[in-house]
Amino acid sequence: MVQKKINLKNKVLKYFPLILLYFSVLNEFDFDVANIGLLSFNLPFIIIFYWSLKDPDQIGNGLIFFSGILNDVTLGYPIGVSSFIYLTIIAFASYLRNITLRPNIYKDSLVFLVAILFANSVNSLILSFVFSIEINYFEIIANITFTFLLYFLFARIFNYLKPIGL
Repeated sequence: MVQKKINLKNKVLKYFPLILLYFSVLNEFDFDVANIGLLSFNLPFIIIFYWSLKDPDQIGNGLIFFSGILNDVTLGYPIGVSSFIYLTIIAFASYLRNITLRPNIYKDSLVFLVAILFANSVNSLILSFVFSIEINYFEIIANITFTFLLYFLFARIFNYLKPIGL
């Protein structure tokens, strides 16, 4: 019985990033605080960038692509837009992983900032010009800012969880 509990715990820890990604995508987790409309961040961007950079085998690209499809269904966006955006974030993380000799949270965060700026710009262009969906650019800027700032916190949490079994 004890062995089964340990195995279940190890499996949950092993798949924690994937479970967290799907949970955040299915719950439309652009965290919004009701009283403060500008406080929002994009948790899937943080998860995808961090795990694609630090341990790309933890969450496969196909599973990330599928999470983008689920995000589009949840948000009511045209199918494939979020998947494309997620794959661009993976591309930035892969590029950084391949050119980096000494990992550094500050270098990682700067590339993450460029990645989310690019991803949100492409997302806004696709949604507004191709599909004529109205975009509030001020909210996007606030979302990018808080996503960038919270990357430091989540990277620290994920770094702490990694030796435990992730």
